[in-house]
Amino acid sequence: MSRIGKLPVKVQDKVNVEVKEKTNITIKGAKSTQKIVMSGNAIEAEVKDGFIVLKRKNDDAKSKALHGLYRSLVQNAMTGVSEGWSKSLSLNGVGYRANVAGKTLELTLGFSHPIKFAIPEGIEIAVDKQTTVLIKGADKSLVGQVAAKIRDFRPPEPYLGKGVRYTDEVVRKKAGKSGGK
Repeated sequence: MSRIGKLPVKVQDKVNVEVKEKTNITIKGAKSTQKIVMSGNAIEAEVKDGFIVLKRKNDDAKSKALHGLYRSLVQNAMTGVSEGWSKSLSLNGVGYRANVAGKTLELTLGFSHPIKFAIPEGIEIAVDKQTTVLIKGADKSLVGQVAAKIRDFRPPEPYLGKGVRYTDEVVRKKAGKSGGK
């Protein structure tokens, strides 16, 4: 049995869980709703005594792999609708700054023009001191994807460390050119 898949997912307070046809799970929280559709007929879900339990129909390799995957997706959705997910980015460089204007994030990252990034539905972005960008949302994968897209506009370079980085990221710096002869 899968070590991750066999663990039940606790249903948080003020969260409604609905299972349809044993393969469609809808998790409703105060701020958002997450839907998980389990493809194939390998995994079934049911709600028992305040827990979501996922079970495999057979023991072939594909269903074993999907067992842990869907359990993690259900757990991430439960955490997302109850607490939410967040990532923090730091802008390092002279003149690098960010600003939120409506549903657009404006970034000045040393290019000849400011970068305008449309904030997707379900994501909240806050800017602190013009150099720290906080991304929040209920969907863990969407929060991570938005943070990665913003970081890709100007990834940190290895010589001075300038660029957009995660606040907990450590950038290994390289030595510059050594002197002549």
